[in-house]
Amino acid sequence: MLLVMGGIHLYLVFDGVGGLLGQLFVVNAVGALVLAIAIVVLRGWLLSVATGLSLLFMVGTLLALVLALTVGLFGIREVLSFTLVPTTLVVESIGTIVLAVTLALVLRSRPAP
Repeated sequence: MLLVMGGIHLYLVFDGVGGLLGQLFVVNAVGALVLAIAIVVLRGWLLSVATGLSLLFMVGTLLALVLALTVGLFGIREVLSFTLVPTTLVVESIGTIVLAVTLALVLRSRPAP
């Protein structure tokens, strides 16, 4: 889900979103890629850290979109009819749930100290 979220943001940059929002979307895509790789590569307590950071990243991205849709964020007001906004809401909501469950499973599988 991280890669899908990052891909959506990168697609929007190539579709014409520019300025500060476009720069933030590129940072989002790179961050999603780095975190997805970290989840696949890391083991032990570092996997727990990467999964937790990924969950926070996904929740933060979803919260930013919800704020942009309601009260505005960085002076930007988003509308539900804009390109891929409904899809992004679904992807980020499902991604939040998947990452929360994944984090619970990773933490549960860690041996007790």
